[in-house]
Amino acid sequence: MHPRLNLNLSLSLCLSLCLLLLSCSDESSKQAGRNDSSGIRDSAPAARLERPALNPYAGVDVSPLDMVYYPVDYPKLKMTGAVSSAPLARVIYSRPHLQGRHIFHEVLKYEEPWRLGANEATELELYRDAMAGDKKVKAGRYSLYCIPHPENWTIAINANTDIWGLKPDTLKDVARFTVPVTKTQQSLEYFTMVFEEKENQVFLLMAWDDVEVRLPFSFGK
Repeated sequence: MHPRLNLNLSLSLCLSLCLLLLSCSDESSKQAGRNDSSGIRDSAPAARLERPALNPYAGVDVSPLDMVYYPVDYPKLKMTGAVSSAPLARVIYSRPHLQGRHIFHEVLKYEEPWRLGANEATELELYRDAMAGDKKVKAGRYSLYCIPHPENWTIAINANTDIWGLKPDTLKDVARFTVPVTKTQQSLEYFTMVFEEKENQVFLLMAWDDVEVRLPFSFGK
């Protein structure tokens, strides 16, 4: 046989053998992928994955529940051993947000009672007798609501607790206060309540959009 023909035949045989080996290897890989139930080899895009089902136990609320203490960050202080006595006050409330709206005329209305939050009535717990504004309030659990006016808000501490929304029974008001409104240069998306210490006084700050109001507190020894 001619040497060149012999060379061509050898090259053809080698090429055929390589293609056969590659084909077997690819088939083995596919078979391994089908047998692999761990999902590691699954390269399906994330967009194809099914969305998680809605929570079947309880709806997820757009107004998150929050609580604030005085002394500020009391639970953290307790865990580090910085305090050992009971807290003085706590507020539990849900935090609505603006979602592109303005606080008044689109969310609240002047002269109409508001629960100072969303969902359940906002709760104030005093762990000892306290002075709120110029009025003495005994230790206990209360609801907290307001009546907003353009220049000031009426804040009410009420004995009716564990209620949804607000249906104020003014006969159960323990105390009422008139606190001035402060306008700010910023718009706060989420309604916020915090205790703050300022100029040797304690205030419960209530802020939303460009409005702030403060109710002073003092606690006896």
